Amino acid sequence: MKIAFIGLGNMGGGMAANLLKAGHTVNAFDLSAEALARAKDNGCATFTSVREAVAGVDAVVSMLPNGKIVDSVYVGDVIGYASKGAILLDCSTIDVDTARKVTAEATVAGYEMVDAPVSGGIGAANGGTLTFMVGGSESAFARAEPILAAMGKAVIHAGGSGAGQAAKICNNMLLGASMIATCEAFTLAEKLGLDLQTFYDISSKSSGQNWSMTSYCPVPGVGPQSPADNDYQGGFATALMLKDLKLAMEAARSVDANVPMGEKAAALYEAFNEAGQGGFDFSAIIKTL
Repeated sequence: MKIAFIGLGNMGGGMAANLLKAGHTVNAFDLSAEALARAKDNGCATFTSVREAVAGVDAVVSMLPNGKIVDSVYVGDVIGYASKGAILLDCSTIDVDTARKVTAEATVAGYEMVDAPVSGGIGAANGGTLTFMVGGSESAFARAEPILAAMGKAVIHAGGSGAGQAAKICNNMLLGASMIATCEAFTLAEKLGLDLQTFYDISSKSSGQNWSMTSYCPVPGVGPQSPADNDYQGGFATALMLKDLKLAMEAARSVDANVPMGEKAAALYEAFNEAGQGGFDFSAIIKTL
């Protein structure tokens, strides 16, 4: 299958490489010359415009920074320029309303489209172990699933258009809040004189167990290897967590949902980001405690 991949940053570069490994031909586009050079080294055909990259492909996959850019790229350069039979897959994390708007415009123009944001971070993007939360029609999902499966370990149909984005922001609101609670627990345990490995051994097998502790521990040298063991480099940047939390707060306001823990997490990550820590992994927020 010939696939256009738009957006070759920290996540997109690894995802495009995994499509190549699965035997697909990949047309690559990014505004960054460095990203395009890496894609070319991996085996992608590279292009200097989106319209050139999507011409004649069977599918378009995108991983872009925000909803405004997704809207601009699809409405301005993909819809009407990609072959009418192409399936469109946006893997960016954006607001639900924009995801639905772009899909509606694609549908009117004769395309099938899904919103398919991811969970897993850079390591999972490179390793092909992402989880995809997919919004779209049954037929669009059926066409998108084998493409997404080449880049991930789980592809889950969340519902109609926008449902993938809804699932992603709810998931990451939970992740942000649980990471802060995990950091608080380890900090309190240390101040109470507990050995942190011992606390991990107890809590990881007790009712306090959660993913932030057992798979992504914010304490160096405790649990499986995580960004904490690399001075909080790599992983999922604080600035990206803040972006997702802001999307969750925007969505909560739009449906009058009460999310006090999400609001507190967003406020704490905003302060951490404004203190110049946006490039560190989001588990680095333990430093503020």
